[in-house]
Amino acid sequence: VGLSDGSSPDEGVVEDVSLIDEKAVEQLAEGLISHYLPDLQRSKSALKELTQNQEVLLETIEQEISKFKECNSIPEIDALFSEAKHYHNKLVNIRNEMMLLHEKSSKLKVSGIIF
Repeated sequence: VGLSDGSSPDEGVVEDVSLIDEKAVEQLAEGLISHYLPDLQRSKSALKELTQNQEVLLETIEQEISKFKECNSIPEIDALFSEAKHYHNKLVNIRNEMMLLHEKSSKLKVSGIIF
């Protein structure tokens, strides 16, 4: 059967469609839906849960970002740490000097110079 006789390729399809039983089409559609619907509903539920979790995560991240933006005192904190380190070094030097002086005074006591 060729198309050279002037007939349309869809000519026989229209007749075949009219012969299909409406009830059969409905049953096939219901069967198809019942087969895929549970999986689709589970997927929908999983996507909804994922979306909710992402919203919570985004909100948490936004809160953390705002905390960092509010933290303008970082240079002041750095300065305090530098100052604390400086004074710690001074204390270590004073302690070392005191230990040295204690040794010297102990030696002087032993030699009898200090009473």
